Amino acid sequence: MAITLHWLIAAAILSMIPMGWWMGDAINDPAQQALAYRVFQIHKSVGFLILALTVLRVLWRLAHPVPALPQAMKGWEQFAARATHVAFYGLMIALPLTGWVYVSAGWAVETDTPLAVATSWFGLFGIPHIGFVEHATEAVRRNIAFASMGAHSKLAWGVIVLVVLHVGAALKHQFLNRDGVLAHMVPVFKHVDGPTAPEPKSSIKWAERLVGLGFVVILATATAIAARPAPMLEETTREPVTAVATKDADVVAGTAQAWTIDKAQSSITFSGTHSGAPFTGTFGKWDAKVWFDPADLAGSKAVVTISTASGKTGDATKDGSLGGAEWFDPATYPTARFEADSFTALGGNRFEARGTLRIKSMTVPVVLPFTFDEASGVATVEGKVELDRTAFDLGMASDAAGSWVSKAIEVSIKVRAERAS
Repeated sequence: MAITLHWLIAAAILSMIPMGWWMGDAINDPAQQALAYRVFQIHKSVGFLILALTVLRVLWRLAHPVPALPQAMKGWEQFAARATHVAFYGLMIALPLTGWVYVSAGWAVETDTPLAVATSWFGLFGIPHIGFVEHATEAVRRNIAFASMGAHSKLAWGVIVLVVLHVGAALKHQFLNRDGVLAHMVPVFKHVDGPTAPEPKSSIKWAERLVGLGFVVILATATAIAARPAPMLEETTREPVTAVATKDADVVAGTAQAWTIDKAQSSITFSGTHSGAPFTGTFGKWDAKVWFDPADLAGSKAVVTISTASGKTGDATKDGSLGGAEWFDPATYPTARFEADSFTALGGNRFEARGTLRIKSMTVPVVLPFTFDEASGVATVEGKVELDRTAFDLGMASDAAGSWVSKAIEVSIKVRAERAS
C-alpha cells in the first residue's frame, strides 16, 4: 500500500509541474485558450486527487511504522531524511488547499479581475467552493486570491527543490552507499539486510516534525504576504445588493386554438462559445401554455416557464458555473419566463412572435421568428433567436466583455404539439 501510494502521488505531482508552467501562459493566448481551460480543470482535479491520496497515506503511515534507516547513516542525514518526509506531507496537503482557496475566491490574479469558475472532479461531479471564501466581499476575495496564489506558486517550487533532493539522496543510497534503502520503494532492487539505526528519541522526532512543517509554514506565509496586491486603480464603495426574485403575473389564456405540448418530442437548447470552443446545452424542465391559430393571430398567445436549474451542457464545470449566483442563480431565481402576445405572419409557414423574456430580474423585449406546420391536428414548430447574455446580467462580474463566454447566445426551440380538445 505504501509503495502504491508513493508512486501514485509522485506521478500526479510530476504531471502537475509542466501543466502549471504551460497553462499559466497558454490561457492568455486565444489560439490555445480552449485547451488551456481544459488543462486548468485537469490540474484542479489532479490536485484534489493528490490531497485525497496524501490523507490516505498519512493515515496509513500512522498505523504502519516506516522501515528503519541504515545504521551507517550519519545523525544529520537521518534527521534531514525524516524532516524532508514531513515537509513533503505538508506540501502535498498545503498545495491543493491553497489551490482550493484560490478558485473559491473567484478572482484571477493574472488579469486582476473577478473570474468565477466552478470546480468538478474530472468532469464527474462538482466540488463545492469554500463557503466563507466564496461569499466574502470582493475586496477580501481579491486579497485572498493573491495571497493563496502567491503561496501556491512558491510551494510548487518548494516541491521541486525537495523532489531533486529526494531523488538525489535515493540514488546516492542505491549506487554509492549500496545500503538498499531504495529497495523499500522499488522492489526490483535487492534488499540489503544490515544493521539499522535505533529509533530516535521523542525530542528528536518532534524536532524533525517542526523543521519539516516549519519549512512549509514559513514558505507559505512569507510568499502569501509578499503577494499582497497593489490597491485597485479605481477604489469604489458599493452597497451590497440583495437579489430579490421577481414574481410573474398569472397566465391569462389566449382566445385562439389551445395546444398540448409533447415534451418528449420537444426541446429548448442554447449554444455559444467558451474559450473559443463551441458549446451546446439544453433545459431539461420547462412548461409551455400555447394558444395559436394562423387565422386568429390576435387571439394567439404563448407563455413558457423554464427551470433555470435544469440548464445543462454536459460539462460538470460549466454546469456548476451556470448554477452560480453570477449566472442563472437558481436559488434566487428558480425560473425564467417568455411571454408572447403579438404574432405576425411573414408569409408561407413563417411567423414572428413578439414578447418579453425574463431571466433573473431582467426583462427584455424579444422577437422570435418561427415556422409552423400542421398535419392531422399535429403541429411542428421550430424557432431560433440570438440573445445578448449581458442584457440579462449573466456573467457580468467575471466576463462582461465576452473574453471567455460569447455575449451572443443562440436559443433554439423545437416543439411538437397536438390540438387540445
